[in-house]
Amino acid sequence: MATTADFRNGFVFLLDGELFSIVEFQHFKMGRGGAYVRTKLRNLKTGRILERTFRSGEKVAEVAIERRPMQYLYPEGDSLVLMDTSTYEQISIGKELVSTGSEYLKEGETVIVEFNEETPLAMELPIFVNLTVVSTEPGLRGDTVSGATKRAALESGGTVLVPLFIEVGDVLKIDTRTGTYIERVKS
Repeated sequence: MATTADFRNGFVFLLDGELFSIVEFQHFKMGRGGAYVRTKLRNLKTGRILERTFRSGEKVAEVAIERRPMQYLYPEGDSLVLMDTSTYEQISIGKELVSTGSEYLKEGETVIVEFNEETPLAMELPIFVNLTVVSTEPGLRGDTVSGATKRAALESGGTVLVPLFIEVGDVLKIDTRTGTYIERVKS
């Protein structure tokens, strides 16, 4: 059993028979009353966000989470096929376990998958990935004062807004959390 003192972002526990992960929490102490913790919880099964308040010191059932590195192989319909890098066992997980950035995932990339027993709960992508531009419009000469951007299609199938000087074949550093262009990578 864990108490509210153990709360941290990403902490997983059992509440009302379902698994929840803490997205955000804040500790409050009122003048005369007791302390309490206000939280935003994400249901790991449905993905819904729930706001819940706990009294300070209240106990919850902590759940053991195992984090395993896995290699992304290929997409298959609404799921992604991954391979455990230690046992070479392949599993298929739903795209809903990836919060954002799955369109920037290329084959062979290493990801971290969180498991409860043998059930996958979430997939963590690398923060930055390097991807090659496969198609983009030519930039207009002289249109650089406004900081203009254009769309570029990447090798992973995703698209990103880039500056006008980016060309086909350039390797870009992309932030998977926000889906934004960071910089051009020198080869």
